[in-house]
Amino acid sequence: MPSFKIDTSTAIVFVAVEPKRKIINKQTDEIAVDRETGAKMMTVGLTVADEGEANLYTVSVPETGIPEGLTLGMPVKVIGLKARDWENTFNGEKRHGISFRAVALVAPGSKG
Repeated sequence: MPSFKIDTSTAIVFVAVEPKRKIINKQTDEIAVDRETGAKMMTVGLTVADEGEANLYTVSVPETGIPEGLTLGMPVKVIGLKARDWENTFNGEKRHGISFRAVALVAPGSKG
């Protein structure tokens, strides 16, 4: 499925949920891995405020793209944010949604 770039250049983005490993199988605790780099994937909750509206997004980011010292409420810059729609069947029930993925997060004072 195609993915779509999301422009956050005018948005204010804050960490709302600290990064944690992205588990793809809760029974085996298997961690998701980036297909291109082999890096373990993380999820982080980001509040994105723009044009008078704020939303919470759960974004997948390779572990290598998470800066050290990331804390709740910290403003960050999002690099390479994309959205992709998904659909699957689980226990005979069709489910669908939108997933978000970024190349990296950049903390204040960092280059990026």
